[in-house]
Amino acid sequence: MKESKAKLKKRVSEILEILSKEYPDVKIQLDFTNPAELLIATILSAQCTDDRVNKVTKTLFAKYKVLDDYLKVPDEVLEKDIFSTGYYKAKTQKIKATAKMLVEEFGGEVPNNIEDLTKLPGVGRKTANVVLGHIFGVPAIVVDTHVVRISNKLKWVDTENPEKIELALMELIPKEQWVIFTHYIINHGRKVCIARKPQCANCKIKHLCPSAEL
Repeated sequence: MKESKAKLKKRVSEILEILSKEYPDVKIQLDFTNPAELLIATILSAQCTDDRVNKVTKTLFAKYKVLDDYLKVPDEVLEKDIFSTGYYKAKTQKIKATAKMLVEEFGGEVPNNIEDLTKLPGVGRKTANVVLGHIFGVPAIVVDTHVVRISNKLKWVDTENPEKIELALMELIPKEQWVIFTHYIINHGRKVCIARKPQCANCKIKHLCPSAEL
């Protein structure tokens, strides 16, 4: 029997309440000091851990202080600087193309809306929502691999499509919790609901999870 929208919303609310107590101090793990740095760090974080990105950007952001610095450097130099984040050739092209568009079309400023952000090369809704939520205070849900996986396990959604998941979660989760929600799920996915082997026995929301191995 399909769960009613009212019951689903109640279950979501109970889960978020528990996770807020489990992870009271969660925040974005990427290090940055301005909007452009967060944008670049998020591009680098694709298929890479936040810890690794932070190690790379500690040196990178000291070397490349303004967007023009990325445009002036030869590709092979930037590739070497970000090599350990993986997919370094593609990421170099995305960073340079994004920096070029920011300089030429946005006066060197990172835009504060989803429409303009997603015009930037290599910037999809996930990256745009990270910037909106953490720089501009715009309520936004970031759908990463943890959110896709756990939202499906919790039967909040029945799709692997990130945009459809984002829209579905926007209906289920109070707007004031959109930004923090992703951090609850990421932490839960890393510490308890691990992709390879979920630790259901240690999960505080197992009684609310239809996929729990009880």
